[in-house]
Amino acid sequence: MIRFLTSAIFPSVLSLKNNAQTKIHACTNGMRLTKVFLTLVTLLSSVNLFAQKLERIEPMFWFSGMQNPKLQLLVHGNQIANATVTLNYPGVKLVKINKVENPNYLFLDLSLSSTVKAGTFPINFLINGKKIFSYSYELKNRDKSAGRIQGITQKDFIYLLMPDRFANGDKTNDVVKGLKETALSRDSMYYRHGGDIQGVINHLDYLKDLGVTTVWMTPEVENDMAQASYHGYAVTDHYKIDPRYGTNALYKQYVELAHTKGVKVIKDIVHNHIGTQHWFYKDLPMKSWLNQWPKYTQTSYRDQTVMDTHAATADRKQMLNGWFVPSMPDLNEQNPYVQNYLTQNHIWWIEYAGIDGLRLDTYPYNDPVYMADWAVKIKAEFPRLSIFGETFVNGVANQAFFTQGNTVNRGFDTHLPGITDMAVKDAIYEALNGKNGWTDGINRLYDVVAHDFLYQDPTRNCIALDNHDMSRFYSVVNEDFDKYKMGMAILLTMRGIPQMYYGTEILMKNFSNPDGLVRADFPGGWEGDKKDKFLADGRTGKESEAFNFVKTLANFRKNSTALHSGKLMQFVPQDDVYVYFRYTANVKGTVMVIVNNTEKEKNLNTERFVERTAGITAARNVLTNETIVFKEIKVSAKTTLVLELN
Repeated sequence: MIRFLTSAIFPSVLSLKNNAQTKIHACTNGMRLTKVFLTLVTLLSSVNLFAQKLERIEPMFWFSGMQNPKLQLLVHGNQIANATVTLNYPGVKLVKINKVENPNYLFLDLSLSSTVKAGTFPINFLINGKKIFSYSYELKNRDKSAGRIQGITQKDFIYLLMPDRFANGDKTNDVVKGLKETALSRDSMYYRHGGDIQGVINHLDYLKDLGVTTVWMTPEVENDMAQASYHGYAVTDHYKIDPRYGTNALYKQYVELAHTKGVKVIKDIVHNHIGTQHWFYKDLPMKSWLNQWPKYTQTSYRDQTVMDTHAATADRKQMLNGWFVPSMPDLNEQNPYVQNYLTQNHIWWIEYAGIDGLRLDTYPYNDPVYMADWAVKIKAEFPRLSIFGETFVNGVANQAFFTQGNTVNRGFDTHLPGITDMAVKDAIYEALNGKNGWTDGINRLYDVVAHDFLYQDPTRNCIALDNHDMSRFYSVVNEDFDKYKMGMAILLTMRGIPQMYYGTEILMKNFSNPDGLVRADFPGGWEGDKKDKFLADGRTGKESEAFNFVKTLANFRKNSTALHSGKLMQFVPQDDVYVYFRYTANVKGTVMVIVNNTEKEKNLNTERFVERTAGITAARNVLTNETIVFKEIKVSAKTTLVLELN
């Protein structure tokens, strides 16, 4: 973002003023006073046109060598639409100057040739044929360094954290003068607490030791809202890291440092809405920039209306175009200028920082046609990038509806590789807390996994037991440590990409009513904390047991080909015991998972599983390193056994 002060254009203003005076004197000989006055008004209006600063040009720079030759620049400044624009640079063509309802905007359509070189060139703004000022626009070379934009796969284990609540690595940015929320209070779940990107950087080694391979932070971009700005989902500047978290340069540095440690990075982005303090909400380019209603209309949150072949048009419109909450205006994604702005912003961040994947917030609330087009354009630039959409919906079919491949007769391909698999999460909870029945208890998990035929590829789904919008896992299982271990074992061995919410490894707990209660600080992330649970000697005995349980399974996962790329075979639960295998062509290394969710010890005869166990006589208990003779296996009550066949 570049800002031009009046002083920067003062010589041009003086020149116009002198010209005005010369013309007035020339006109007074025989010209009526009214004509003199009109001439003066015209010239002085030209002077005043740029008396204020040019606010911004976005994207502030771009990259050569992109697949899409089109680039649309948003230009914002006082009465900027009255200017004409010129540029001259080999390989860059100004195709069109778009004026919109608000004269404070221009949208410049550029075309970049495939051979355009990196460099800088002036974009000239003129009035009455005279150049008022120039913006030095830069094209950077694409960064083709190894290790960038790697993608996220089943090899990975994602750690989700809220940067404001994880660790405070830089106390100097806790309160930033000029921002609307300056309250800093760790005693309140709704004020900012001071966590930041440097705090995450400081604990990358902790995460790597735990077995984490990927970090996903809730949005880091500026949220200059007066209240609850910490969560990040009400963006106020798409191109700027919130200064209470750090800077754009620090974010890029964080990604690069994570990569050197073998840790990938996911960026959380929001297409659907913005915050009411967003700079362009205060000065809308056009009315159709947002989904407008005669009076405030909130979304119904009814995702079924998007897929229901019998749905009323009005119901579908309210779901897609209604505002999420009053403080989050709903963007009109059918507007081509909005489409270009969002798509280019995401491409810019990926290329600038080299991130490995995107999590798409509130996916079902977005315009479906635009989101499909968005995915195609993102994949064209970054074929290895991973993408999964948040689908906080009920049922496997509802989730599959949003995934790529038109597998459920949607009528078009969404091009969305994966989703947040809430159906598996709900089924795991039912397996842990429910009473076993034909379709209940452990049979619910079997049934949900049996519906994987609805997906083009279920291994691209992100599976989790909780997140920042849900009650914490340990509380949902009533702080039953056996159930905790059962659930974590299933999470880390089930098909898909496992994700764990920060603090689950140390048994952090609470319920999400209100949400703030599940967003507590990680103990030890702040100077002066009584306990530092990033360190072994700061944890209780049970917390250490939980940490080591997760660490053992997560680090085993790093080296297990069966869990990285193996298929899944499950067997119908019998005697309330559920068994599934993760396997490759090589029988040795197959992972066998046995879930006994009952209060009784079970004796499992392995003859039934010969399809996957032929020739196997022994297995290793991954968690205890104990060797188990392979025929009849004792499975303790409320236990998930993870066995590696050898």
